[in-house]
This record gives sequence, C-alpha cells and structure tokens, in this order.
Amino acid sequence: MPNSSSVSEFLLLAFADTRELQLLHFGLFLGIYLAALLGNGLILTAVACDHRLHTPMYFFLLNLAILDLGCISTTLPKAMANTLWDTRAISYEGCAAQVLFVFFLAGAEYSLLTVMAYDRYVAICKPLHYGSLLGSRACAQMAAAAWGSGFVHAVLHTANTFSLPLCQGNAVDQFFCEIPQILKLSCSNSYLREAGVLVVSVSLVFGCFVFIVLSYVQVFRAVLRMPSVQGRHKAFSMCLPHMVVVSLFVSTVMFAYLKRPSISSPSLDLMAAVLYSVVPPAVNPLIYSMRNQELKDALWKLMTRCFSDAANFQSASADDS
Repeated sequence: MPNSSSVSEFLLLAFADTRELQLLHFGLFLGIYLAALLGNGLILTAVACDHRLHTPMYFFLLNLAILDLGCISTTLPKAMANTLWDTRAISYEGCAAQVLFVFFLAGAEYSLLTVMAYDRYVAICKPLHYGSLLGSRACAQMAAAAWGSGFVHAVLHTANTFSLPLCQGNAVDQFFCEIPQILKLSCSNSYLREAGVLVVSVSLVFGCFVFIVLSYVQVFRAVLRMPSVQGRHKAFSMCLPHMVVVSLFVSTVMFAYLKRPSISSPSLDLMAAVLYSVVPPAVNPLIYSMRNQELKDALWKLMTRCFSDAANFQSASADDS
C-alpha cells in the first residue's frame, strides 16, 4: 500500500463534473474573491492612511483584514485554477503548505477575535484605564501573541499530520487540503498522535470562547447600567460588528467539524468548508463598515481622493497631448 513517501500529489474534490458548471463556479468564486480583496484592501488602506483610525480597535481590525486576505488567498485561487483548467491535482508540498497556512491564519484570527473581545471589554467596562491597558506597546504585543500562537499550532499540526504514513490513496474529499481529510488517508491507528494534539487545540479554542462569552457578559451588564439611552446605543453599536463576526466564524466552523457523521456527505462537507473558509473573509469588511460611521467616513474620503487623483491625472494627460 502507498505511504507518505510515495505520494507526490493529492487529488482535491471538484466543485462540479460538467464544464458549464465548472465555469459557473469559477465565475462565482472569482467574484467572491475579488470582493474580499476589495473590501479588506479598502479597510487596510483606510486604517493606514487616516490618522483618526490609529486606535487599538482599528489596529486590531487592520490585522483581521490581513488575516482574512491570507485565509481566502490560501484556498480559493488554487481551487479556481483547478476548476478553470479542469484538474484536481495539488502537489504534496502544496498540500502541506495549504494545511500550514490555513491552520496558521485561522488560528491567529480566532486568537485575534479573542483579543478584540478584551478590547471591547476594556473600552466599555474600564474606559478610564483604556489608554494604560491598551497602549501601542500592549496592542502590538497582543497582536504578535495572536499571530505567534497561530503559527506555533500550525507548525505542530502540519508536522504531525504529514509525518503519518498514508495507506488510503491520495484523494482528498475537500476542495483544499485540511487536516481531517488528510487523517482519513492515514494508516489505521496512526492518527492517534495528531488526534491528541487536536484535543489540546480544541481545549484552547474552548477556553478562548469562554473568555469571549465572559467578556460580553460583563459588557452587557455595564451597558444595561448606563443611564443614557444614547450611551447604550453607542456601546451596542461598538460591540455588534465584533459579535456578528465571532458568531459567523464560530458557527460555520462548528457546523463544518461538529455535525453528526450520519448527515455527512461530500457535497455537505464541501458546502460547510465554503461557509467557514470563503464567506467570513468576504463579508467581514461589510459587517465592520455597515454600522461604523468613522470607518465609512474614512472609506468615503479615501474613494473621493482616489477619484479626484484619477480625474487630475486624466486632465493632465489631456493637456500634455
């Protein structure tokens, strides 16, 4: 039987069998990918260029946009290329790289969402200490810890997964390489070591989830004690985008990995993977900008400046000619 040393490539799950549907899926995912690039790119540019947004909340939002761009760029371009060229192949090294970056970026994003919950807790429950608890150095350290924790977990899981002997062929039942699908190809009982590491990771994920929930319990208690209706509305508006993003991230991942085996199927697994790997990076910019007037003003100012510069450049070109 083949093992990991004899596997030079993996075969990913195709979105469709007919050429017409393949091209339809390519166009759909190309549109989603371009929307994610545009939305997250605008947030990156607005936060970086507008000095009014140089605050801890927007610093963490900038990091989230970078992670979202990385997440969707790790999986979707390869899937679109395979769909366009009517192939399923990904190299062994490419598969390992996908596992590494997906786990790294998703883990770092979840850690960052936990840090952002702490930011909202301090802003509402301890506003007088906000500057001292979330100074520039503290923010940089927390962001670095989020990125670092994701990288360490990714290296650990990738090394464990790809050190296992593979005895079940090379067909991956997913449109990108992910650890549960690779483990299905491993030899009997050889996956127990990686399963043990997964248990540790699940425990850490649960701990972060409890921290987020407890943070928002304290936030809600503080908001409900506010005498001003306007103050309560402003506080809820500050927290709502983050709560929606956390709920979207957690619910899609839970649906993908905690659904009952009896209802599992390749098509359902494919849909679940799209929900947690493609949808959040594409809609997160919309969620954060929808109720955030500061961000909307910065984006409008940025787009106005771009159109103005383009008009000036066109006018100068016409004068030269």
